[in-house]
Amino acid sequence: MSRYQDAGLFVVLAVAWGAGFSAIEVGLETIPPILFAGFRFDIGAVVTVGALAALGRLDLPQTRADWAAIAVAAAFLVFGNVFFLFFGQLYTSGSVASVVYSLNPVLTVGFAALLLSGDGLAPRDAAGIVLGLIGVVLIARPSPTAATEPPAGAPDVLDGAFATLGPDGLGAALVFCAVIAVAAGSVLLRRVDAPMASLPTTGWAMGLGAIMLHAASLGLGEPIVVPSGTWTWVAVGYVGVVASSVGYGAYFTLMRRRGPFTANLVSYAVPPVAAVTGWALLDEALPPAAVAGFGCILAGFLVLNRKVVSEELRRLRA
Repeated sequence: MSRYQDAGLFVVLAVAWGAGFSAIEVGLETIPPILFAGFRFDIGAVVTVGALAALGRLDLPQTRADWAAIAVAAAFLVFGNVFFLFFGQLYTSGSVASVVYSLNPVLTVGFAALLLSGDGLAPRDAAGIVLGLIGVVLIARPSPTAATEPPAGAPDVLDGAFATLGPDGLGAALVFCAVIAVAAGSVLLRRVDAPMASLPTTGWAMGLGAIMLHAASLGLGEPIVVPSGTWTWVAVGYVGVVASSVGYGAYFTLMRRRGPFTANLVSYAVPPVAAVTGWALLDEALPPAAVAGFGCILAGFLVLNRKVVSEELRRLRA
């Protein structure tokens, strides 16, 4: 039964995070990016901690490992992830951002080799990671028809990079930084191996991450605004409740039960969901270079996991 439960969590996570890319785009039209990210985890933390408290399942951190797990999750999976993701989506579409995000399992293998096994990367594993990076380069290549003005709310410090890379290039580079944060954080969290259950860890990490995001928003001088308009409230509510409380709960549970690599495989299911919702709600389409980049990233994944894939294929034939 656990395999079917994990499959259900996987589907829930793919839909929650895939549609979340479109919701982020809607919210960024009127809310500064890091403030918006802070709102996301304000809601996610309140919903998660409140629900666990009502059910009598809200554990408090008791050990040093519990505190370390909360700190790692807050710093890498919450703050580092959405700081770069929300800034990245100022410059590029959710569909393109989701394709760059699919590099997650490839980098997770690399960080696992460095932080968990200690054996380093084999030559074929390094080749797989290079293929994934080539995929990101295809997506991030400078566009000859790039916009000449940065989007509203973009920080001045990125103007030089915007002029060099263009909107999709800079957006892809920023989302790539978010992928690094998630891949490293998920492996570090596995290394900590805290005794506290995954859902309370999720709730406390979102709360601490929200504090970090609001501090960063104030430090960057973002204006403090209140969401206005029906669709903005829908976007904030969706990323707070569905993408954060539900999505992160499913992600942390999968990671505890199946490990960071299996949990991050959801990155390959997210782009189709993001593409469909972006097309249906925002009239977006994936550029050919993004499709080619996704192909390279998927090829890198297959090279890295050739043994696991061949074993699964043999099992299915049998």
